[in-house]
Amino acid sequence: MKCNRTARERGFTLVEMMVVISIIIILLGVAAPVYSHSMQRAREENLRTNLETLNQLIFQYAQDKKKSPESLQDLVAEKYLKEIPKDITDRDDTWETESGDGVIMSLEQKEGGGIIGVHSGSNQVGSDGKAYSTW
Repeated sequence: MKCNRTARERGFTLVEMMVVISIIIILLGVAAPVYSHSMQRAREENLRTNLETLNQLIFQYAQDKKKSPESLQDLVAEKYLKEIPKDITDRDDTWETESGDGVIMSLEQKEGGGIIGVHSGSNQVGSDGKAYSTW
C-alpha cells in the first residue's frame, strides 16, 4: 500500500508560514498598546479608590476618637484598616500625609494635630495631565 500525496498535502509552504507570522505580529502590535493603556487606567482607578478610602477612614477615625490619627498606622492599629493599601508606586510607605490642626472634623475634638488627609507620594503624571500627588 503506497500513499501518493500531492505537494499540497505535505504541509505549509514558507510563504504561507511567513504570512501567518506577519498577521500575528501585526495583531500583537495593535493589542499591546491597548493592553498597556488599560493597565494604566486600572492602576489610576485603584489609586483613586485607595485615596478615597484612606481619606474617609481618617475622617471616621477623627469622628469616633475625637482626634485625628497621628499616622496611617493608627488606622491599622485601631482596626479601621487591615493593612495600609499600596500607592501607585506599588509601595505602602510612599503616602504623603497632610497634617492639620485637628479642626477638620468637629468642634467636639479633644486634641489637635494629627493627619487630616493623604496624597500619593509619586511624582509621576497621570493620564489626565495632573501629578498623582495632587489627586
